[in-house]
Amino acid sequence: MRFALTTEAGLNDGLAFPFVYLGLLVAAEGLSPVAWGAGWFLQDVLYRTVVGAGIGWLGARLLGIVLFSVPRNAVLADTAAGVLALAGIVLCYGSAELAEGYGFIAVAVMGLTLRRIEEDHSFHRRLHDFSESIEHALTALLLVALGSVLPRLFADLSWTHLAVALILLLLIRPLAGWLALLGTGIDRRDRAVMAIYGVRGIGSIYYLAYASSHVQFADEAEIWTLVALVILLSTVLHGFSVGRAVDRLDENES
Repeated sequence: MRFALTTEAGLNDGLAFPFVYLGLLVAAEGLSPVAWGAGWFLQDVLYRTVVGAGIGWLGARLLGIVLFSVPRNAVLADTAAGVLALAGIVLCYGSAELAEGYGFIAVAVMGLTLRRIEEDHSFHRRLHDFSESIEHALTALLLVALGSVLPRLFADLSWTHLAVALILLLLIRPLAGWLALLGTGIDRRDRAVMAIYGVRGIGSIYYLAYASSHVQFADEAEIWTLVALVILLSTVLHGFSVGRAVDRLDENES
């Protein structure tokens, strides 16, 4: 379950980028897909996604060789720390971006592919624990930085922002996750946890900053307020309950 939530977060962030480009096109060109629809679909959806996924798969295969096959009699995975995989992830991300693919998708696919190489090796557990520690540390720093500017972001906070944020967290996200997992054979309890949890909205900061650096939005302050509120509510609502929810799943499975 923990691995599934991590994977979902990576794919979620990566697959959001085509829609960021879509929003930029609509903001710049207007609601006229005849003018930009084909270019957006071919380049921003197909090309960038395929390139990102391909580089991620290739990067995982190469890293798998380095970790589990070289040298033959003393594989590096037996002694390697997670920082080695972190270096591979950074290289994979940078290579995908240089090829104008989606780096987030490349890293997500890399993680999925690498997990299936020597599945029973103890390195995967060490790598997951290391990655989780890094993620928690970086998320904590980002949340502290966000908290320092909350008074400014919430200067124009209204009940409308709160209503939209709660609808996103309590209705749209769980429903979308539940429907997306239909037919996967995943247990109902596991599917519910995967659909509800995992949200922090941290990726939204990157996407909104990226979009605002390319297009001037009339209601940019309103969007920042909403994003900050969603992150705050998600951190509180999900942060205090996800650990117990996953632990209960582990207890039921045992």
